[in-house]
Amino acid sequence: MTDPNAAPAAWAPKQRSKLMAHDPDDEIEVFMPPNVLKAKVGNFSGIDLSAIKRAETAMESLKENFAEWAEDDVRRLGEARALYAKKPDAASRSALLRAAHDMKGQAATFDFPLIARVAGSLAYLIHDLPEGKELSLTLVDAHVNAIQIIHRQNMRDMSDPMAVTLTKELEARVKELMG
Repeated sequence: MTDPNAAPAAWAPKQRSKLMAHDPDDEIEVFMPPNVLKAKVGNFSGIDLSAIKRAETAMESLKENFAEWAEDDVRRLGEARALYAKKPDAASRSALLRAAHDMKGQAATFDFPLIARVAGSLAYLIHDLPEGKELSLTLVDAHVNAIQIIHRQNMRDMSDPMAVTLTKELEARVKELMG
C-alpha cells in the first residue's frame, strides 16, 4: 500500500538560477513546485457529453417545478416581511435577508431574472445598510410587492419596459438610502 501523503515520483528537485539581484554575485533560489493535479486526478482524457446532457435535462425539469417553489418563496418573503414589521429585531431582519437572498439565487437559476434583480436589491438593502440607518419598511414593502407582482404576472422578460423601470427605481431608492 502506498502512502497517500508521499510526494509523487514526478516531483522536480529545486532548480537554482542566477537571476538579476542587487548584487550580481548573489544567487537566488527558485523553487518550481510540480503540478501534481494530474497524478491525483488520473488521466482525464475528455468531457463526458452525455453527463452534461443529463444534467441539462435535469435542470430543465427543475425549472418546471420552480413556479411552485417560487410561490412558496414569495409567501415566505411576505411572512418574513410581516414578522419584521411586527418585531424589527435582528432575528426577523435575518429571516427577511435569508428569504430575499434565497429568492435571488433561485430566481436567477430558474429564468426569473426580474425577481432575481429585485430580490438582489432587497438583499443588498438589508445586508449592507450602514450602521445607524433605519431599514425603511416602505422600501422593503416596495420590493416585496414588486416581487409578488412579477411572480403573479409571470414576468420573465428583462426587456419589459415597465418592469425594468420599476427595478431601476427600486435600485435607485436603495442607492439613495445607502448614502
